[in-house]
Amino acid sequence: MAAQRSVEIEKKFDVDAGTPVPDWTLVPGVADVSAGEERHLDAGYVDTADLALARAGVAVRRRTGGPDAGWHIKGPLVDGGRVELGWPLSDDVPAELAAEIAQWTTDPLEPLARIVNDRTAYALLDAEGGVVAEFVDDRVRATDLREGTERAWCEWEIELGPAAPEDRDAFFAEVARVATAAGARDAGSASKLARALGR
Repeated sequence: MAAQRSVEIEKKFDVDAGTPVPDWTLVPGVADVSAGEERHLDAGYVDTADLALARAGVAVRRRTGGPDAGWHIKGPLVDGGRVELGWPLSDDVPAELAAEIAQWTTDPLEPLARIVNDRTAYALLDAEGGVVAEFVDDRVRATDLREGTERAWCEWEIELGPAAPEDRDAFFAEVARVATAAGARDAGSASKLARALGR
């Protein structure tokens, strides 16, 4: 089965619990914001015993909840974006996923972390109703399954949509201005998985 392929270009912020969502129409090009959609996401991440995938900048997860429930590979960060491949939900690792990660490792995969996320998602829309970006307000609980360490935090993510402006750097600069004014801080970790593992 062919994987669903997308390129994820996003900016993350750390926030305190309960920080009010900013008025994103203050960002040039954003004319309206959709109502929030609640999602309960539960993801199990896997890797080899020697963390071959993590060392390559790759994450593999099985996630339930949300519109893209299933198995995912998030590739290394290249030119500000990460290629994400997805397969339908199943109990076992899809053979196609195993074939895809063979470029990095063929060793057995084992549980690495569990991340449970209560998310509110909003679409940031342009004047024609196109999706400039998706904004998500995340309340995260994570367990490092190797160490048994539990962590919890709140964060915001803005991911570019199909109607995103060509000058993404200028757009993200405006996003950062509005987010910072609302109380957000630059993210301390590159990803939820990295934070779950204390990185």
